[in-house]
Amino acid sequence: MRRISRGIQGIKGIRRFGAIAGVLLKHGCGDLAERLFNGKTKRAAEPERDMLLRVGFPSARRIRLVLEELGPSFVKLGQLMSTRADVFPPEYIEEFKKLQDMVPPVPFADVKRVIEKEIKRPLSEVFARFDENSIAAASVGQVHIAVLHTGEKAAVKIIRPGIDRQVREDLRLMYYLAEKAEKAMELARVVGAVNLVREFERNITRELDMLIEAGSIEKFGKNFEEVDEIYIPKVYWEYTTRSVLVMEHIEGIKMDQVEEIRARGIDPREVAMIGLRSFSRQLMQFGFFHADPHPGNTIVMYDGRVGLVDFGITGYLDEEMMRQIANLFLGYAEHDYDMVMDALSDAGLINEEMDLVSFRSDLKDMSETFYGRSLRNISVRDVYDQVMTLVLKYHIRLPRNLLLLLKTFIQTEALGKILGSDASILEVTKPFARDLLKRGYDTRSILKNLDRETRTASGYARSIPKHLNDILRQTAAGRQRIEVRHSGLDKAQSQLEKGINRLTVGVIISASIIAAAMILNSGQKVLEFTTTLFGLQTISLTAVLGVVGYVVATLLGVWLIVSILRSGRL
Repeated sequence: MRRISRGIQGIKGIRRFGAIAGVLLKHGCGDLAERLFNGKTKRAAEPERDMLLRVGFPSARRIRLVLEELGPSFVKLGQLMSTRADVFPPEYIEEFKKLQDMVPPVPFADVKRVIEKEIKRPLSEVFARFDENSIAAASVGQVHIAVLHTGEKAAVKIIRPGIDRQVREDLRLMYYLAEKAEKAMELARVVGAVNLVREFERNITRELDMLIEAGSIEKFGKNFEEVDEIYIPKVYWEYTTRSVLVMEHIEGIKMDQVEEIRARGIDPREVAMIGLRSFSRQLMQFGFFHADPHPGNTIVMYDGRVGLVDFGITGYLDEEMMRQIANLFLGYAEHDYDMVMDALSDAGLINEEMDLVSFRSDLKDMSETFYGRSLRNISVRDVYDQVMTLVLKYHIRLPRNLLLLLKTFIQTEALGKILGSDASILEVTKPFARDLLKRGYDTRSILKNLDRETRTASGYARSIPKHLNDILRQTAAGRQRIEVRHSGLDKAQSQLEKGINRLTVGVIISASIIAAAMILNSGQKVLEFTTTLFGLQTISLTAVLGVVGYVVATLLGVWLIVSILRSGRL
């Protein structure tokens, strides 16, 4: 990223900067332009995400107009910002949602040139018929309808010529401006301007590669191959490249055309249930979900099945996150807020530093108003706004895939309401959540988790000797110091000293007895003298020393036995 920002001088020079500054001034954002290009810093007193209007930041409408005029890349950046309700206040989110890819379609001659260059064959050899008029055009690509020589109808999605080069140049500029903004404005640091550009780069890179989207379609097809009510189009891999995607065209009715669906003898409420079950499977079975299920991407086929198209935006959930979401759904469905709080904590969304009592109370107050109500009686906007109010109030930064999931949740509910469904998405999802949690305890899952933990432990075991060697080498070189501190060993030390003292006394007693015995049994006598104490007797000094040794050994022995008996540790 640093390399990109330093290469900013390679982007058509000062003219691009001048154009951006001109657009900012045109829409009344002169103060922002001054801080970006002159480097003047004006820090806000309090770093909060809801302070935009209090620090002289341009209004949401002005920012939207600036993004629209700066071109397609900045429009798509704004569209990404519209999904970050955990960062931007509601008034900005609503304005960013108005950003549309309002670009004219690429002329057919350019489309033909791109296809023939990518497929390396004349257009007429691949398609029996190719409609020159696109059915959809956006900043990244456009879609045409064609017929293969086999008679199959295809949808052909083509990346706009030169868009990848333009995006690379705009990304360099975005990184440069984001870095400048974070240096000049406290607000940009709080929002995370550079991280937003990094997330945009990740999204746009995937969107520019048709092979990634084709792979997503293939994966969905395998996931739903045993589900009759959902249809996933086939990818024609022999004609698909990085810039061209050729897939099966699904004939049907857009999901929001309720009257036409009903005219075909199809129950719109059953269509809604298919959509809810599909979403539940994606979420609780596959961990891979279509993150843009708006009416244009959800087709009701004439036989009553539902087809999904446009897999440019998808989301992933690992097994652990799937289980956490399952617990979250079940907690809501069963009014078990302890389960909800545990699931949020496991997902890393709340921590002990938060006011957990207030958060739990706010969460309960928000949720209870929606229990027992059908989709027709729930305002999706209200749910979303209240969730985001909690997110902003407690400064929770949501992961990208969780934001995508929330957005998909809302769009799915919205489709259900359009179709007149009175189903509860919590009730539809509940059995899938229970199955997911049961799967977590089956033999295969346990063995899989055990194998994963074993590999992790093995990795730690291999790395420990190296880390230990590094520590010892740095210690020997004087760069590290090892301090060993102990506590609670004083009593043990005292007991050890007592034991050693007793052992020493025992050795002395044994030595005294042996020495006395040897002296008394010795034939040599030193300094004999006569005493009348017990009658007239001749006694030597060696005999006296032997008796004294016996007496001392006996006294010490008695003392040692008494002390051991008194300690209770005989």
